[in-house]
Amino acid sequence: MSAFEIEPEPTPLTRIKVFGVGGAGANAVDFMLNAGVPNVEFAVINTDTRVLERAKCESRIQIGAAITNGLGAGGNPDVGYKCAEASADDIRAALQNTDMVFISAGMGGGTGTGAAPVVARLAREMGILTVAIVTKPFRFEGRQRMKKAEGGL
Repeated sequence: MSAFEIEPEPTPLTRIKVFGVGGAGANAVDFMLNAGVPNVEFAVINTDTRVLERAKCESRIQIGAAITNGLGAGGNPDVGYKCAEASADDIRAALQNTDMVFISAGMGGGTGTGAAPVVARLAREMGILTVAIVTKPFRFEGRQRMKKAEGGL
C-alpha cells in the first residue's frame, strides 16, 4: 500500500450553448429555460427588438439593426441572411468558448430561415460541433411558407 493516492483530474464539462434564432427559436429557448435545462448557456438571435426584449435569457443578439431598424425580417429569408452576415462578428463573439452549439429555429419565416444557416456556418468555421433543430411549417400555413422553409434547410 502506498503512502499517497493519485486522484484523477476532474473532467471539464463540455461547454454547450443553445442559440434560438428568430421568433420560434426564441420561444424554444424560453421553454428550455422554464424547464430548467442544466449546464447550458442560452442566447437568442433576432432582427426584431420586441422579440429580444421579451426573451427570458440574458444573452440577446440583435442582428442587422441598420438593415431592419429593429423590426423583423418581414418573412423574407434574404433579409434574415443579410442581417446575420452583417452581424457575423457579434455572432462569432457569442460562439467563443463553445464546444457544442444547438441551433433552434422555425423555418418558413425571415429571420430563422435566413439567419440560422449563417449561424451554423460560422460555428462550423470555428470548429464547433453544431446541431440544428428546426421545425417546418404546418400544411395549413401554405406552400409559399413551405418553399421558404425548404430553401433554408
